[in-house]
Amino acid sequence: MSSPVANASIPPKSAEAAPGQAFIPYERFLDCVHCGLCTSACPTYLETGDENDSPRGRIYLMRAITDGRLTAEPAVTRHLDLCLDCRSCETACPSGVQYGRLIEPFRASLANGVLPASDGPQTKRGSQQAKGPTGRGWFERIVLHGLFPYPGRLRVSLTLARWSQKLGLDRLADKLGIIGWLPTKLQRMHRLLPRLQSSPPPLPERLPALTRSDDRANGFAELAEPRARVMLFIGCVADAMFRDVHWATAQVLQANGCEVLSPRGQVCCGAIHYHSGAAEPALRLAQQNADCLPANVDAIIVNVAGCGSMLKDYPHMAEEAGGSGAYLVDELNRFSAKVRDVHEFLRCRARPADRACIAGGDVPRCLPPVSCNRFGNSRGNCSR
Repeated sequence: MSSPVANASIPPKSAEAAPGQAFIPYERFLDCVHCGLCTSACPTYLETGDENDSPRGRIYLMRAITDGRLTAEPAVTRHLDLCLDCRSCETACPSGVQYGRLIEPFRASLANGVLPASDGPQTKRGSQQAKGPTGRGWFERIVLHGLFPYPGRLRVSLTLARWSQKLGLDRLADKLGIIGWLPTKLQRMHRLLPRLQSSPPPLPERLPALTRSDDRANGFAELAEPRARVMLFIGCVADAMFRDVHWATAQVLQANGCEVLSPRGQVCCGAIHYHSGAAEPALRLAQQNADCLPANVDAIIVNVAGCGSMLKDYPHMAEEAGGSGAYLVDELNRFSAKVRDVHEFLRCRARPADRACIAGGDVPRCLPPVSCNRFGNSRGNCSR
């Protein structure tokens, strides 16, 4: 059976991969000792029970394709496509296998119709014929890449969905069987959509640092000299669906003496694209986020684990995706070095008195009282 990927010439380890071709050091495949401890942490293996759908099985398949012992035909690549890229296997792995740095660049290369470059054995690579890039389905093009990464578009669609719920149109459509006419994936999205609430206003570009004050009615006054100057990364889906969490995060940072900046130029982190093999759009989004970083910022704060993981992986993505120059890698390195989860940041920046109670496990007592009710959040689930 012919292969749908290209037989690209493999550059030596010191050379850069061709545009659209990822470079994967061969020793990353060899790090896996096939012990199987990852299988209990893999949701797809637990669901299917197929060894090819386990992390070690996928590593074996990727290595076999790289060696030329397997062709990247749909029956093989389907096992790679089923990976959720949750990377739970990395936590369970005693050998420290960097699974994410294998599956992500491998997918990106296959999506561009080329085999990833490597510095390992290439016994049968010459027999494989070049094919064009693999096509993307309508759901990936329209929903994953055309809707989710753009909070403005997503907010409009959610507003329509919220009014549909409020007027009972969604229940009526379900009762009349209209929902059954939709494609299966849209039916699943409809079933999973929660009851939507009105969203708070967008965060301003700057929120001042605050300190406790008995002279103010709300108990806080603006701090003349902030303890830190941070940028809050708001992302795409998180800003459209969970903006109240951004407000709560900003308030906690303010009450801990931080000036909070939310530049308008920031965009999606790129995880949606890169995890599905679209490396070039992910790199463009990474470049745009790096360009909008304000000067003299102590940290880039994230409150979404997926976004934080992606932002910290920006330099790896730039190194692995073919055609990225050294300047871009250095720029993304400087950006990623500042990325901190909000809990990680508060733990490191806590006042001495608060640090003692955090170490003792009394974290709630250390955090200041906050409330998002004054920002229009009717749920009040972040009030204290």
